[in-house]
Amino acid sequence: MERHRIGIVIPAFNESATITSIVSGTVQYGSPIVVDDGSTDETGILAMEAGAVVIRTATNLGYDQALNLGFAHAEKLGCEYIITIDADGQHDPTILKSFIQALDDGADVVVGTRDRRQRLAEHIFAWVASPKWGIRDPLCGIKAYRIEAYRELGYFDSYGSIGTELVIHAAKNGKSITQIAVMTRDRADASRFGWRLSANKRILRALWRGVFPRVGN
Repeated sequence: MERHRIGIVIPAFNESATITSIVSGTVQYGSPIVVDDGSTDETGILAMEAGAVVIRTATNLGYDQALNLGFAHAEKLGCEYIITIDADGQHDPTILKSFIQALDDGADVVVGTRDRRQRLAEHIFAWVASPKWGIRDPLCGIKAYRIEAYRELGYFDSYGSIGTELVIHAAKNGKSITQIAVMTRDRADASRFGWRLSANKRILRALWRGVFPRVGN
């Protein structure tokens, strides 16, 4: 597949320390689309200099809203595949070659399976998701989708799913899902989701909405 037909959506909030290497590492595989989500550092400038299309938001909208913007832009560009990768440098961009190959081989969705998870709630999410939907690590930031899977749902996220609503929808609707092991590197700074109770509560809320989508917050 031609490189410009692959949109690589990178949500970023104050990631000036790593954004250049992430964009430089992904540009050979597709068109990097960095959503600079209200950063107060030089994330957007550095991303543009490295070769990315940059969408800037005036305020921090959050991870899922940033991905919504990135997916909508990738569709507007005519991309046939859309890949997500985080901007924090925890994942080696060279793994994207395997994700693209899996889509070329017929998968509708490709999901990364990390070698380690950071929070208790992430383990709980995975324990539920694996037997229920057949997805071993739905919270992994590296995923890839055929544009048809995105268009079928009509959006990437509607309830703050931490990047899981579209892949869960695909699983529920019988889409072909391939899962690929990915190595996780240590990050130099703090996670945008935090480490405390609030982050775990947010993850468990996303799980609840995935299991019971018609029940309120």
